[in-house]
Amino acid sequence: MRYMKPGERIILALDVPGFREAVDIIERCSEGIEIFKVGSELFTAAGPEIVKKIHSIGKKVFLDLKFHDIPNTVARAALSAARLGVFMFNVHTLGGFEMMQQAARALIGYSLKQNTPRPRLIGVTILTSMDQATMQNELGIGLSMSAEVKHLAGLAQRAGLDGVVASPEDAHMLRSRFGRDFLIVTPGIRPSWSRPDDQKRALTPREALRRGADYIVIGRAVTAGHNPLDALKRIKDEIAGA
Repeated sequence: MRYMKPGERIILALDVPGFREAVDIIERCSEGIEIFKVGSELFTAAGPEIVKKIHSIGKKVFLDLKFHDIPNTVARAALSAARLGVFMFNVHTLGGFEMMQQAARALIGYSLKQNTPRPRLIGVTILTSMDQATMQNELGIGLSMSAEVKHLAGLAQRAGLDGVVASPEDAHMLRSRFGRDFLIVTPGIRPSWSRPDDQKRALTPREALRRGADYIVIGRAVTAGHNPLDALKRIKDEIAGA
């Protein structure tokens, strides 16, 4: 992977309920951000218009909808994401190998037909809001957290995905196992100076990158403050130190 500047590694999460709130954050932060994350709440409220708005100012979109359905439905959703021109989007690896493979193949066919770069396709492993007890007692998964994440990431790689979304705690294990070209996107990032939130497996930006993350997803630590650009500068300085 090419060298990336600190600001290129940050994905800013637009975890807000509507179009106007998202645009306010975009306008305040676009100077310091290249990629914005559009998740389920915002996309359900604002739809493709928020993606078009981000593209209109020359920025990229990570569409974080975690597609998880029968293979044919997810493949069609993947094509819709490609038509939107997003930089990256995700599916949930628990949907299985065939679901992921059909999505990856649909993207390849689309990019060849349209002669256009395809979006990066990554798979969600285990949500960072879950811990070992939740995974075992509620989901009934008997493997350890790291073993399950490794298994799901391997499934994603074999299915043709570009990488995974995973806890920063798992980044070193995944980088060692799957190599330099396998994308690792880590939510659960909390700068040392920010307040705790609902992420149970969180690390600082510096720790995540040192463990092998390519991109870090940050939201409230930036957007909830009075000076988001100052917060972004502090995060970039921390990244540069990694």
